Amino acid sequence: MGTPEFAVEPLRALSSAGYNVLAVITAPDKPAGRGQKIHASPVKEFAVQNNIPVLQPVKLKDPDFIAELKSVDANLMVVVAFRMLPEIVWQMPEYGTLNLHASLLPQYRGAAPINHAIINGETETGLTTFFIEQEIDTGNIILSRNLPILPSDDAGALHDRLMFAGGDMVVETLKMIATGNIKPQSQDKLLSAKIVLHPAPKIFKKDCRINWDNSCISIHNLVRGLSPFPGAYSNLIIENEGIKQVKIFRTSFQISETGETHGTVITDHKNIFSVIAGDGTIHIEELQLEGKKRMTTAEFLRGMHSVGPFRFEN
Repeated sequence: MGTPEFAVEPLRALSSAGYNVLAVITAPDKPAGRGQKIHASPVKEFAVQNNIPVLQPVKLKDPDFIAELKSVDANLMVVVAFRMLPEIVWQMPEYGTLNLHASLLPQYRGAAPINHAIINGETETGLTTFFIEQEIDTGNIILSRNLPILPSDDAGALHDRLMFAGGDMVVETLKMIATGNIKPQSQDKLLSAKIVLHPAPKIFKKDCRINWDNSCISIHNLVRGLSPFPGAYSNLIIENEGIKQVKIFRTSFQISETGETHGTVITDHKNIFSVIAGDGTIHIEELQLEGKKRMTTAEFLRGMHSVGPFRFEN
């Protein structure tokens, strides 16, 4: 069970390892892009190419879907980046339903663990396989694996490293289950009064707006954690041009006392496009003006040489 690209690699790994994948459950096809053409999920595309039957329920409690799922008669279900399952579904297989989650549980339970780990400035994350239970991301842990978060990582780069590692980890988990070599560990036993749990809820547009009063490191990590999607943004005020939304994808920063108003833009109109923040200066290196493509600072400034000055809303 899965929908996005992140779920394809574990499916590919299971198929390559010789496991009998009886069916794939994924989201219904939906319109996407400017032309709003109907698109299948990446998981469905892989399944169709490899002659794996596909189920696409709108509602997971639909009696027809439940009957069809029972007829598949799987002895184990694997969930990667899918919806929350009703109990009638996850309790169905003989060996249970396992989930691959992109964090070291119990940390970063929720829909966006990769983004939140980077936004919070973590230097390490990982993957966890666990048996699904009633509450989301709380089931007994089968296997966990640590991965570093590199200073150069954004959410896209970390996503890809976790995705490929996840394929191997799902196969390893199935081997352990098949041989009975598992000792599932309760997440409650990993908790103590000293541990502060960091949640990873779904990210909305309001969460992506940059506050230039914040510290440089927090702004830099927000940009990394939201790049390339959905993208951190701010409103750029261009004199005589109005206000344009700008997504910012890559930054560096310098800590210093400036005395300037936060959001003030410093530029040479050639290569430098920097913003005064809470404790220093953010140097913007890649950005996207609304209605335009993603570009480097130099490319952006070449197209803006006849306008300005600029400042960002706070």
